[in-house]
Amino acid sequence: MKTKFINWRVLEKKWMKDPKFVKEWEKIEPEFQLARNLIGLRLQKKLSQAELAKKIDSKQPVISRIEAMASLPSVSLLKRIADALNTRLEIRFLPK
Repeated sequence: MKTKFINWRVLEKKWMKDPKFVKEWEKIEPEFQLARNLIGLRLQKKLSQAELAKKIDSKQPVISRIEAMASLPSVSLLKRIADALNTRLEIRFLPK
């Protein structure tokens, strides 16, 4: 049987028409943004999860859980990660 791949943008456009999906998406969007930014920065710096964890005096599963949106990190942990990635942590509240 041949596998058919569907473009993410096509699915997203379809799903965003569903009010139930939009409501659930809005609940997890901050975690998604955090995970996406962390993964992007870590890869940009050419660091593995284990290497980043070592820089913050932690273990690889800690980074993995954040990137998988399975954990909500403390602000102090985010500060340590930002320092290790040589970036500045910015947390903002934006209008809906």
